[in-house]
Amino acid sequence: MDEYFLPSENPLLRIRWLMLARVSIITFLLGIAIFSEVKGIELLPERSLSFYYIIIVITYSTSFLYLFLLSLLKNIKINVYIQAACDVALITYMVYVTGGTGSIYSVFYTLVIIYSVLFLGRSGGLIIASACSISYGALLDLEYYGVIRPLNLVLGDYPFLPGYVFSRIFTHILSFYLTALLAIFVVEREKRVRTLLAEKEDAFNQLDLLHRSIVESVNVGILTINLAGKVKTFNRAGRDITDYEARDVDGADLQKIFPIKLEMLTKQEGRPEPAENRFEIAFTTKKGRKLILGCSLSALKDNRDERIGDIMIFQDLTSIKRMEESYEKGRRMALIGEMAAHLAHEIRNPLASISGSIQVLSRDLHLPDSDEKLMRIILRGKEQLENFMKDFLLLARPRLSSLEVVDTKEIIEDVLEGLQFVPDWHEGIEVRKSLVENAKVFANRAEIRHIAWNLLLNAVQAMPVKGTLFIETTLGEAVAGPRWMQIAVRDSGCGIEEKYLGNIFEPFFTTKERGTGLGLAIVNRIVESNKGSIDIFSEAGRGTQCIVTLPVIADEAEKSP
Repeated sequence: MDEYFLPSENPLLRIRWLMLARVSIITFLLGIAIFSEVKGIELLPERSLSFYYIIIVITYSTSFLYLFLLSLLKNIKINVYIQAACDVALITYMVYVTGGTGSIYSVFYTLVIIYSVLFLGRSGGLIIASACSISYGALLDLEYYGVIRPLNLVLGDYPFLPGYVFSRIFTHILSFYLTALLAIFVVEREKRVRTLLAEKEDAFNQLDLLHRSIVESVNVGILTINLAGKVKTFNRAGRDITDYEARDVDGADLQKIFPIKLEMLTKQEGRPEPAENRFEIAFTTKKGRKLILGCSLSALKDNRDERIGDIMIFQDLTSIKRMEESYEKGRRMALIGEMAAHLAHEIRNPLASISGSIQVLSRDLHLPDSDEKLMRIILRGKEQLENFMKDFLLLARPRLSSLEVVDTKEIIEDVLEGLQFVPDWHEGIEVRKSLVENAKVFANRAEIRHIAWNLLLNAVQAMPVKGTLFIETTLGEAVAGPRWMQIAVRDSGCGIEEKYLGNIFEPFFTTKERGTGLGLAIVNRIVESNKGSIDIFSEAGRGTQCIVTLPVIADEAEKSP
């Protein structure tokens, strides 16, 4: 059988411990001998004492030789066999010089047998036990038959009877084999226990690793809270969502990180489950990102089904909420489209008849001043109603099909020139522009003009006294050339309050006294139909910036005549 080592153990280290133990024992024996001499106690006869010291010196010397041999010969078994054989020889010699048959030092044989079992296994232990039995039995037989004479006997005959000598040999041999067998039994049991423990630890480590891998791999945030409401664990997805590191939240109060109500936690006695299992919260990350988190809070229990805290699972619902808002906006737009179809049929034809009739009457009639004023009011109302219907149909109808290569610089210049004739224009407005050449997109010319007109008109209307109007176009470069074009319009006017920013693209939402609330809604529809995007940044009292990004479809533009 192999030596009793687990794979994780270092046999070389254990051999060094064996050599250290041997040196410690021999040092202890040396100390006893010196102490006896100092105190005047006769430990051994003078003749035996000198050989006793020689054995101690030999043991020290062989220990250094073992260390040198260990560096030359890496085979563990051979090293242990050499050391065990030398130890048996030295112990036999020590037994001889300290009284032979009556020596008490024969007990050291058992130490050699025990460490032989540890290092050499069952077969090695039995071999060394046999060597000890042969050595001790041969020594006592040689002394009994007078081949050798015990050193402590100077005069006189051999003092021990044959029965006593035989019993000493028999009991020692029996004790040697019993020691070997008991050591083998204990060590094999200990090995099985340690192997089983190692397997259990490995299984536990694998299970723990699997648990950690699952928790760290899921794309939802998971954190655990103790009974005091302090965060104990925080997984990778939670760190990614909140921008917090584990050290930022470890041991922190949950309410300092997540804005949840105290009664949601299950700290109160008699409330085994959270008061509110699922809920949504508005959350600001460490980096300032604003999110909507969907959370689930439940009790964390141990294997005795006793609550030891809470576990909270949370997920970023911001994109889902935006999709819901986009779906709701699309649903409303579809409803508006249906309304527009009916309104166009019910209003446009009567309106055309009324408009034509009024124009004929106004041309042929000569009215007094008061009636003329009423006529102008009617014509102005008719014109406003026609403009509203035109905007309403533009918002509801699908994208125009006539596409061409559109030069945005040309359109913006034309719109800027036309703005100077609207009632909202005044001399206090300063225009600053930075328009790049060849800022072209493949789109509908009327739609691009409508985008520019609405954005610039809104900027002018935001500056009723004075201000600066900035307009800039840029081209985004990619590996294969320009891939997108941006129109940026910025004013220094009154700005938009933050509470209104989420509603500015909704139809009929307006903060102006005379506005219809369709301008930006139409712009947003046009931009979306062109697969672009529009972003508005504003601060009350400090102005507004609108950025429209449109893709440049180079292949389609080249095919266009």
